[in-house]
Amino acid sequence: MAEDDSTDADSTKSGRTDPVAAFGDYLRSQRKLAQLSLRQMADLTSLSNPYLSKLERGLHQPSVSAVTTIANALGLPADQVLAKAAGLVPGFDAGDAAEQTVTTEMAIKADPELSDDQKLALLSVYRSFIDGE
Repeated sequence: MAEDDSTDADSTKSGRTDPVAAFGDYLRSQRKLAQLSLRQMADLTSLSNPYLSKLERGLHQPSVSAVTTIANALGLPADQVLAKAAGLVPGFDAGDAAEQTVTTEMAIKADPELSDDQKLALLSVYRSFIDGE
């Protein structure tokens, strides 16, 4: 039974198949990449701290309006975050992707090949170049 007990810290690496739990992992990862605390995220979204905590722990499925608000606060495309919340795999070439502007930060955050630590390192380097101009 010990195999079934997983902590939130290693759930991202465990490849959760439950879309609600997987979205929670994704949300926590994106919040940390944005260097926001849960309280800061609550302030930015006008969603309660306990509600956001439940989302991150995979205990609640968010509404479309909550997902859109969260996407805006994180600076992510709403369709990408909605697709994650629905358990779909978003692609940059889906639908009207030719009309979408994909930023470097968005590409780094969305890359499934990178770990959270690698994403954070790349974002730090990228931002240092941009801020240095």
